[in-house]
Amino acid sequence: MDSVAGKKVLITGAAMGLGKSFAERAVRENAADVVLWDVNETALKETADELAELGPGAVHHRVVDVSDREAIAEAGEAVRDEVGDIDVLINNAGIVRGNGYFWETSNRADIEQTVAINSLAPMYITLEFLPAMVARRAPARVLNIASSAALVANPRMSVYAGSKWAALGWSDSVRLELEQSGNEHVKVTTFCPTYIDTGMFTGAKGFLFTPIIEQEHAVRTAWTQMKEGAALVVMPWTSRFNRAISGLLPLKVRDRYLDFVGVYHSMAEFTGRKS
Repeated sequence: MDSVAGKKVLITGAAMGLGKSFAERAVRENAADVVLWDVNETALKETADELAELGPGAVHHRVVDVSDREAIAEAGEAVRDEVGDIDVLINNAGIVRGNGYFWETSNRADIEQTVAINSLAPMYITLEFLPAMVARRAPARVLNIASSAALVANPRMSVYAGSKWAALGWSDSVRLELEQSGNEHVKVTTFCPTYIDTGMFTGAKGFLFTPIIEQEHAVRTAWTQMKEGAALVVMPWTSRFNRAISGLLPLKVRDRYLDFVGVYHSMAEFTGRKS
């Protein structure tokens, strides 16, 4: 897939940050339809209006709480009725809550919402559109935004890491299922970056040789690799290295190394995006 020109693209968490940047790329590449989902009604409307000025394709937007399975089903049906089958799905919506140790969690609902949005929502949303992708036999793409937190454990983000480990395991398994079943016209890409300067991880620290990633660099990388059908995109190189040594070194040696380079202290001053 050299371009999304003429394609129908759906992006979750599209009102701001990575989602908005993905949507801009879709519009600028002359996608036929770009569908924006987000829970933030005000920001979503502003983004939709802004994107409508950039290209000839149609920009659609819908307020969707992706932590709600019934809301996903309702929105999926609406998209099929109004736009038709989706060619490119970008599961971008995600949240991170808390910066303390797990036993300090005071709001149990944060756990459920994190898992619902980061782990379950991509599964339910993909189920809305993947069967048609498989049946049509035309090139299609699914891009799932995971995290480098899906590759190595990290203190002070245990629930987030757990939700992203689940997302990575599911996403890559679906990729294998498509290959095994002879449906390689549909490619699934899992994107695992470290901290990105979207504001979502305000206060988090970069670590040795691993600065905070610039948003447009992350989007450009993921977008290009998605179109090429890459299976797993990990950035920067230090995350690939950390993943490799995690499988090679004895556990205690690995922990000492990741503690030394700063991975295990990167969330110590995390505050997150301010309202």
